[in-house]
Amino acid sequence: MWKELLKNEVWLPKWNTVTGKYNGTKVGFANVFGGPMTSSVVHQFGLAGTEMFIQTGYFGGLSHEVKYGDIFIVTDAVMQDGVSHWYLPNQDVVQANEELVRLAIDYCAKKGYSYSTGTVISTSAMLLETDEMVNGWADKGYLGVDMETATTLAIAKKFNKKAIGLLNLSDHIIKGDTLYSYTEERETLEMDTDDKIRDVALYLSTKVVE
Repeated sequence: MWKELLKNEVWLPKWNTVTGKYNGTKVGFANVFGGPMTSSVVHQFGLAGTEMFIQTGYFGGLSHEVKYGDIFIVTDAVMQDGVSHWYLPNQDVVQANEELVRLAIDYCAKKGYSYSTGTVISTSAMLLETDEMVNGWADKGYLGVDMETATTLAIAKKFNKKAIGLLNLSDHIIKGDTLYSYTEERETLEMDTDDKIRDVALYLSTKVVE
């Protein structure tokens, strides 16, 4: 999909990325999994002068307020990913750019996209959370858990760049759903939400944020 969107001036560097132009704006995309892989891409883009980072991907739900089909607009991320502390050693939470959050909210409202805003906790392991952990995170008000967003926000902060997370609910952990309890309806809704997230990300990429 991203290769198709950026096909007019596409460039494929060796470090797992696709870059090109979308409506005159230079855009790069990379598939990442976990903090270390995320840092290897975001760090290099930061060194190359990238001004804005938009973390997309999936999260496990920790709140009954979040529903399948929501775009989770991340306002801040708890740093338990194992990487972000190397960039921000004196912090436990890293904030998304407030202006990007506002723009994302306004755009979703304008387009009629369902969304939630709040905190994600980023961890360094998948599928190892216990019921005690999940309930503890939920009690703290975290809306979801992922593995990458804190890394992206922290590296952006280190390089004095702007960043936000736009995430898609893959499994509602707090309700007992898992990655193995997929239904055709869930899969269709997830794909539709992916398309909406891509739309929001491309919209944000054209904005100059102070």
